[in-house]
Amino acid sequence: MDVRILTEADAEAFWNIRLRALRDDPESFGSTFEEFLERGISGVAQGLRKRSTSPDDVTFGAFERTIVGIAGFRREENTKRHHKAVIWGMYVPREMRGKGIGKALLQAAIAHAKTLPGLEQINLSVVLTSREARQLFISVGFEPYGLERHALKLRDKYFDQELMTLRLT
Repeated sequence: MDVRILTEADAEAFWNIRLRALRDDPESFGSTFEEFLERGISGVAQGLRKRSTSPDDVTFGAFERTIVGIAGFRREENTKRHHKAVIWGMYVPREMRGKGIGKALLQAAIAHAKTLPGLEQINLSVVLTSREARQLFISVGFEPYGLERHALKLRDKYFDQELMTLRLT
């Protein structure tokens, strides 16, 4: 398996797996399938192009011939928050889970974070219904620090998110 930062050349692969994530596990993400569809593949390519020049905002992809997992990483921009980053949009298709792909993506993001001067912690949120994802985050050192009730609303159903952090220092 190859885990690396995605570039503009990966736009179509990222587009397809992100659409699948939003379709198959809509309760796990803040964006909707429709919102991402509106952005279009050209918007995805533009985002990946901009990110290629900034180590503070990257998207990782795991590949086994084709893309089999993704995880976004973004450092906070504001001065008072610049010591923190967030992992977002992590996804591995159901049939590929349990093979170490998610762990490899997280390890790549954590290793990348450790190269950024002044970065002290990585935060993420996980929907409580995603028990496997929560266990994965704990296995690489993330610790819960809070709970946001009704963090997401899909149709008439609410989903709570656990807030987690990994201290780098």
